[in-house]
Amino acid sequence: MTTELAANTILSHYRIISKIGAGGMGEVYLAEDSRLGRKVALKVLSADLTRNEDRVRRFEQEARAASALSHPNILTIFDIGKEDSTHFIATEFIEGQTLRSVLTRGRMKVGEVLDIALQAASALAAAHAAGIIHRDIKPENIMVRPDGLVKTLDFGLAKLIEEPAPSADSGARTIAKANTDPGTVMGTAAYMSPEQARGQTVDARTDIFSLGVAIYEMIAGRAPFDGETASHVIVSILEKEPAPLMRSSPDAPGELERIVSKALAKDKEERYQTVKDLLIDLKRLKQRRDVDAEIERSISPDTLTRSAVVTTSGQVLATATKHSSISSGEVPGRTTSSAEYLVSGIKQHKRGVIGASALLVIGIVALIYFFYPASTSGAINSIAVLPLANAGGDPNLEYVSDGVSESLINSLSQLQRLRVTARTTAFRYKGKEVDPQQVGRELNVRAVLMGRVRQVGDKLNIQVDLVDATTGAQLWGEEYNRKLSDILAVKQEISREITDKLRLRLTGEEQKQITGRDTTNAEAYQSYLRGRYHWNKRTGDELKKAIEQFQQAINRDSNYALAYTGLADCHMLLEQYAGVPSSEAGPKAKAAAERALAIDDSLAEAHTSLAFHYHQSWRWEEAEKEFKRAISLNPNYPTAHHWYQILLRSLGRDDEALAEIKRAQELDPLSPVLEVNIALLYTEKGDLDSAMEHGKRLAQLDPNFPLAHHVYALVYLKQRRYAEAIAEYQQDAAKDRTAYTLSFLGHSYARAGRRDEAMALLKELEEKYKTRESLAQYVAAVYAGLGDKDQAFAWLEKGFQDKCGVLSFVAVDATYDPLRDDPRYADLLRRMGLRP
Repeated sequence: MTTELAANTILSHYRIISKIGAGGMGEVYLAEDSRLGRKVALKVLSADLTRNEDRVRRFEQEARAASALSHPNILTIFDIGKEDSTHFIATEFIEGQTLRSVLTRGRMKVGEVLDIALQAASALAAAHAAGIIHRDIKPENIMVRPDGLVKTLDFGLAKLIEEPAPSADSGARTIAKANTDPGTVMGTAAYMSPEQARGQTVDARTDIFSLGVAIYEMIAGRAPFDGETASHVIVSILEKEPAPLMRSSPDAPGELERIVSKALAKDKEERYQTVKDLLIDLKRLKQRRDVDAEIERSISPDTLTRSAVVTTSGQVLATATKHSSISSGEVPGRTTSSAEYLVSGIKQHKRGVIGASALLVIGIVALIYFFYPASTSGAINSIAVLPLANAGGDPNLEYVSDGVSESLINSLSQLQRLRVTARTTAFRYKGKEVDPQQVGRELNVRAVLMGRVRQVGDKLNIQVDLVDATTGAQLWGEEYNRKLSDILAVKQEISREITDKLRLRLTGEEQKQITGRDTTNAEAYQSYLRGRYHWNKRTGDELKKAIEQFQQAINRDSNYALAYTGLADCHMLLEQYAGVPSSEAGPKAKAAAERALAIDDSLAEAHTSLAFHYHQSWRWEEAEKEFKRAISLNPNYPTAHHWYQILLRSLGRDDEALAEIKRAQELDPLSPVLEVNIALLYTEKGDLDSAMEHGKRLAQLDPNFPLAHHVYALVYLKQRRYAEAIAEYQQDAAKDRTAYTLSFLGHSYARAGRRDEAMALLKELEEKYKTRESLAQYVAAVYAGLGDKDQAFAWLEKGFQDKCGVLSFVAVDATYDPLRDDPRYADLLRRMGLRP
């Protein structure tokens, strides 16, 4: 049992506001996170469930994995903690009602059912992709917000209740296991799968069965399996088939009956094998119903009663499709099969006598809806290219799925009339089952390109779909079966199709911008894709692998400008990630960038690379000139705005820097790196409240980002709240023990008077400097915190002699605050060409 907590009780850094629920797991409270100033739902676990240490360990392991899930339909876990003997979980607080509360009103409309089922299935798809099984899907664990957004709760909690599985023939033990209080993870008998009820090993198909039960209940208004006791329910699940949905819901589509029946198959081998398959069927059904509804809205009853020709609706519309035209031109992309698919959903009772004039109206309305959903407002001017799914999970194809998507983004970004979501944001959807309309709302784009790639024998199978994010209608789709050597041609063909289907009339110069950047050598293109794949991982070893691939691309095509740009980018980051001094890597970066520009002076990427080299070389005016040139060539290139703001911060031009980083964020709204940079800027400007707001957004955006706690810690450091700063930096260091994070942690230890711990980190950083794993300025930061200015400036001088490319950060980083009143500090900045 758990003692109920009174209002204003403090549990760790949470203040209880009120109790909002209870169940077999324990009590749930509305609480305030005093550290971050936000409301949370605090689940205080029952002491009965946490006595077994092994059980708690298993639960914590899975709950931590669940906390890494980042999906709009999954409740975010903020914290898993223990205060004295009390275990608790802090999650986001959702205002809304459980699906159980919604069901108390009776049967739901089919449209509502599909909307909730799609979102719940999408949540499960994301969890299953991460290797997490829910084990307790039920209406109590599905929340519906007032705006219709669905949140799935309690991933990971099943490990608290789960016991070792009994033998399959142990009937008595099976029944006992199921007959627990309502609300407990393994005790919600009505939603158990047959294998769960038998105490057998469960997998993702168990969640599919449980979701099938919930869908059935939403449609029928009652559960498919019932009984007076939990034991009777178990018998029903194992031995009986649910009543047909048509009995309780005559308006339920036959296809929905089929979907639910397949989800509820007692043999898990006959069930949907993945929730993605279930999701596909649900989406198809919803799309058909949407088309149906649109056609019915487009046809007036008066039109339908006029008679001249007797035929079926399918024949009528197929005829109209074949012989009608719009504005004297054929409808692009139109096929007979698409038209037949479109009309197949029209209700049978609409079949009958339709006037000849009505045929043309219906055909045109249907075709405009299906093929021209954006026709009323002209060309679509924004798109998100999502990463192609690696359908077979082949690690050797990962660079293809990522690389083709990134290449498409970069090519389309050249068109200034088209707003293209940047790579970082688009790749936040990698590995997730997505709804293109939801993506459109989240990213404020009107079109979404999505697809998959898989190896089939000696060929690649690539499927792509371009979807109108406003209506959900497919604008275009294609399937390619090509050899790997044809991947460049496929990418270029997709680019052309996209611009055509978005109704963008390209000039000759724009056509060149899309395809003229590419190599003509297929092997060089593959090497380039591999290089970008490694570069995006941002570690010393991966950068060195990227350099090898970019060099191979250049060896195969010595005029491949983008490959030289990739080579330049790698050399510029080697100092930060691999400890290679700028004096060694800088000339190589410069030579590669200049070679790229000699081949193609219109490459914004190459101007950006050269600009960043000049920045690292303390050649400020030349750096700014190149950044401005890059932005003028391609205002939609977020990296140019991002890196330019770093230069502006070093020069003390914070307002201009803020404008640039916010422009970058408009283009790349889900980038955690940009969120950190905005927060750092506000910190440097002294606006700590705004910095903290962006720190909160970062924590929600990506709690696993290596610098997720850096913003909070920096604000606390500025406020001289050293204990809190240390706590935050410790969390970052636990995930990613980089020299950068250790320097801030060591500095905070020093400022807090924890000298021994500061000295230990100082020693570690000095050793890392010897092995090229740290920069001299990071060592100086700890000495600055200790008040040893002589040693701090001695190490900063090492950085100056190393010609460290990021030494200019001493002008803005908070760890050097104790040095700013020393004349040696101003002298150092002057020698770098910076204003003190």
